Amino acid sequence: MPKRWMVLIATFIGTLAMIQLSPIYTYIASLKQDSAVQAVSVFMSTSTSSPVSETEQTSDNQAIIPGNDEQLRQLIREEAAKQQVAAIDAKVDPVWKAIPGYNGLEVDEQATYRLAKSGKPGDPLRLVTTEIAPKVGLADLGSYPIYKGNPHKPMVALMINVAWGEEFLPKMLKIMDDENVHATFFFDGSWLSQHVETAKEIMRHGHEMSNHGYSHRNMSKLSRTLAVEEITKTQNLLEQQLGVHNVLFAPPSGDFDQETVDIAHQMKMHTILWTLDTLDWKNPPPSVIVRKVATYVEPGTLILMHPTSSSSAALSEIIKAIKGKGLSLGTVSDVISPSRVTASQFLLQF
Repeated sequence: MPKRWMVLIATFIGTLAMIQLSPIYTYIASLKQDSAVQAVSVFMSTSTSSPVSETEQTSDNQAIIPGNDEQLRQLIREEAAKQQVAAIDAKVDPVWKAIPGYNGLEVDEQATYRLAKSGKPGDPLRLVTTEIAPKVGLADLGSYPIYKGNPHKPMVALMINVAWGEEFLPKMLKIMDDENVHATFFFDGSWLSQHVETAKEIMRHGHEMSNHGYSHRNMSKLSRTLAVEEITKTQNLLEQQLGVHNVLFAPPSGDFDQETVDIAHQMKMHTILWTLDTLDWKNPPPSVIVRKVATYVEPGTLILMHPTSSSSAALSEIIKAIKGKGLSLGTVSDVISPSRVTASQFLLQF
């Protein structure tokens, strides 16, 4: 094991006691893909719910606090320049349509100085950093479908469409529990109406619950009235039966037209498609699914699955293949959020 990782793991283990004493401490990875630099450091989060938050990290090059005040300020300026990461605006791609933005990162020099002065010369320099929101977000783009996350965000999502059966769900939930992975489940409303308790169990495992229409009809073939009804009926079930305020809609069979996207947009929902289709409904050998994911998965990929025999058998290896590429797994909302990836997710890959 490289010495760098041994030091990092030792630091992580040694800090667990501090995390228990002070819940504001978390681990966050600052990943600078544009320069191929990966910095995993200790952060102190002041706002865990906001995509733009102030955090504290140890300087990458193990810089230490000098005794001279002017030297300290100069060192902070130098480290701040190294850590600066520009925000990336959301945009409309001619092929992939709406591409989410990604928060930048900058050092709060005054807060870093105050923190350093509370320590003593020879201590590691800890940088107080802030995530900087893009100037253009998804909400600014208008009515477009989303097929993938930002390619600079090293995170992918499993999107599991559920319209039939439930026999393979317990196995899939157990695997995701074991791997500390959360997925997004898109429910067909007619299935959900008959399996509310199963859906509640899925929700208890911490997964995201979203809308897959009501009766698995091709949305592009429906009148506006019927299309609205398909989305609304399932939306009502999610809210009334599960207490979920959902903002995602995955069209059944991936069939949609611009009116479908416009309707979802007017209902304050994103239309979600996929980047990579496992085709698990055709019941291929699990090894075929694993090989496909391992070959094509990349930052921002949304992976389409169903609760089938093939996917349940392949799921554990799929997750290992994704982590093996240095990618973390989150929900669809996590992937399309501009928030930067946290180290607690990234550390799972070591």
